[in-house]
Amino acid sequence: MAYILGIESSCDETSAAILQDGKILSNLIANQDIHSKYGGVVPELASRAHQQNIVPVVEEALKKAQIQKNQIDAIAYTRGPGLLGSLLVGSSFVKGLSLGLDIPLIEVNHMQAHILAHFIDDNASTPQFPFLCLTVSGGHTQIIKLDSPTEMEILGETLDDAAGEAFDKAAKMMGIEYPGGPLIDRFAKTGDPKKFHFKVGKMDAYNFSFSGLKTGILYFLRDNIKTNPNFIAENKADLCASIQNAIVTALMHKVEKAAEDYQIKDIAIAGGVSANSELRRRFHEKSDIWNVHIPKFEYCTDNAAMIAMAGYFKYLDKDFGKLNAAPLARMKF
Repeated sequence: MAYILGIESSCDETSAAILQDGKILSNLIANQDIHSKYGGVVPELASRAHQQNIVPVVEEALKKAQIQKNQIDAIAYTRGPGLLGSLLVGSSFVKGLSLGLDIPLIEVNHMQAHILAHFIDDNASTPQFPFLCLTVSGGHTQIIKLDSPTEMEILGETLDDAAGEAFDKAAKMMGIEYPGGPLIDRFAKTGDPKKFHFKVGKMDAYNFSFSGLKTGILYFLRDNIKTNPNFIAENKADLCASIQNAIVTALMHKVEKAAEDYQIKDIAIAGGVSANSELRRRFHEKSDIWNVHIPKFEYCTDNAAMIAMAGYFKYLDKDFGKLNAAPLARMKF
């Protein structure tokens, strides 16, 4: 029996979790509301908030799991990718705790952890290898082929902006507060997804591009506001539904292509945008031909449970990190 403490601090959530042999005993997240008034995450403010939150979050995770610090067998933490200041807070904390408790550290790639959250034993279903995973977040959009928990291959990725960033920037253009992605999803529920047509750039193979979509939305809104200053307010639901439809359709097209080309039936989604209701609905529609795997909402956004799960696989392989390992804002997959 092994207890793994997971620590996540890659962006603006400070999270700690306790995992016991694949089962999550606690998963605490401290959000940072301060960024909303700036329309996006402010790195310096994020790192300061992590410093304030990390000790109480870890203490509460231990309390909820009903274990003591000396029962922890290893600490898994996000080494990267992410905001360097935020990562520094997490890595500095775990190194000190590792020395104090004399237990090993486990370095975790944040994006790999999103995928491996599917193996937390309270998920509805567990993918069978090999499987494909669409990972979509504010910073990444990738299609990954997994042959084992440690054998992963990027088949395609965004060549510029991520899908999550496209959602948030589109929301900002329409005056929707940050984070805009979830609010676009909410407004889209009463809108017509075919009212307006927005183009997503066509890329070769399984790659994506969303920069052109953002530019197209900007010009479309600018031109229509010239003739009707109330255009956005009068068409908000239809705009949100149409933008969401363009992004989700582009994502689904590439996943369908990869699934057919590789003849793989187990298909998963992961990352913050996997909480999007339209993307989930489209995946569920494919359940007659795919074995669809969709994470619980609590494991979609950044959280320490996924870090602990990824760390557990490394713990079994005795793949431990070093105290002199520096955090990486850009970390190789």
